[in-house]
Amino acid sequence: MQRYPTKQIKIRNVLIGGDAPISVQSMTFSKTKDVKGTLEQINRLYFAGCDIVRCAVLDKDDAAALKEIVKLSPLPVVADIHFNYRLALIASEFVDGVRINPGNIGSKERIKAVVDACKERNLPIRIGVNSGSLEEQFEQKYGRSVEAMVASALYNIKLLEDFGFTDIKISLKSSDVARTMRAYEELRPKVIYPFHLGVTEAGTTFHATIKSAIALGGLLLKGIGDTMRVSITGELEEEIKVAKAILKDSGLQKEGLNIISCPTCGRLQSDLMSAIKLVEEKTKHIKEPLNVSVMGCVVNAIGEAKGADVAIAFGKGNGLIMRRGEVVAKLKESELVDRFLLEIDEEIKSRG
Repeated sequence: MQRYPTKQIKIRNVLIGGDAPISVQSMTFSKTKDVKGTLEQINRLYFAGCDIVRCAVLDKDDAAALKEIVKLSPLPVVADIHFNYRLALIASEFVDGVRINPGNIGSKERIKAVVDACKERNLPIRIGVNSGSLEEQFEQKYGRSVEAMVASALYNIKLLEDFGFTDIKISLKSSDVARTMRAYEELRPKVIYPFHLGVTEAGTTFHATIKSAIALGGLLLKGIGDTMRVSITGELEEEIKVAKAILKDSGLQKEGLNIISCPTCGRLQSDLMSAIKLVEEKTKHIKEPLNVSVMGCVVNAIGEAKGADVAIAFGKGNGLIMRRGEVVAKLKESELVDRFLLEIDEEIKSRG
């Protein structure tokens, strides 16, 4: 699909917008002043495949702690600022980017002070518009609607532009999936800046996964979005896992296995569930983009297997291993998964 062309910005070593890959973000939930605990969470995110991390700044101790955190963080660090603009001024001395919600920062003078500090240090700013904390003039006129969110974003973009600042990224978040999508869709043709996608307050893993898959996946398929976060209550690695899956299944990230498996039904004559669980566990480290198929009966097995790089086609008590559409082995059911994993390794080596 064709992505909307946008201005490109940079957060430490991560490019956002333009032709840069779509990056995945998350946020620590430790108290930022707890340097050790925050760095531990950042490292967990790094090893999970996160690209950018955001840390909440609630007071001066949080802001000051960012000096040590940024120094040791393997990820670019963005300071998340609400209400107290002075905390942004402190944090800007250390961090790689700043996120503000202009609606709760206050006067133009306060916003200008933050902009000037970021301009001096070449830090990008994310304008974070949230349907729950809009400026009074927009909420009074439009309520907590898409129109209010778009009007707020345009107002704040112009405000920063009038201050001579254009290293901007924008988010338009709501806890409502349809409202989130419409806001991004309506603003996209009006501005050149990259978008950060997310559904705010999305809930626990199950609900957040569904909401994010609909909203973020839908927007990505329309070419909208340059960076993203799947917000899940109390999770870190799971946020990255779901985000990466959305990118992969939207066709925007070619990394890791695309596992095709049939739905369970009465035609099964094999232990498909155990086989899939074992395959997922044994292949989760693989970064090479491969299409693999694990099919449980003869109805669809051969057809799907022919289109896969490596496949199992289960039968009754036995099955076929196929590679690039060719049968390479017919084995007992108990031997199929081990041979399947071996063929995946061989396929990866053949591409090296």
